[in-house]
Amino acid sequence: MTETPEGRLKRLKIRSWRRGTREMDMILGRWSDLHLVGLDAVGLALYEVLLDENDHDLYRWVSGAEPAPARLADLIGRIAAEVPPVAG
Repeated sequence: MTETPEGRLKRLKIRSWRRGTREMDMILGRWSDLHLVGLDAVGLALYEVLLDENDHDLYRWVSGAEPAPARLADLIGRIAAEVPPVAG
């Protein structure tokens, strides 16, 4: 059975909101709500690759604690640009 474009977006949003950590739920969930619809097929495929990554690695990349892998660096940068600063 072939997945419809709408079904794919729904599946990716669910995967974005139901991560392993609450921090990544909030970061990826919010980002997916705002931007998934605007991604082309290549962008959606790259986002799916990102979703296969470990949450702890993703958080380190998004927070800037570690550099993201080259293949994900641009996408991670776009996501990180929208993460609100931590109050301190």
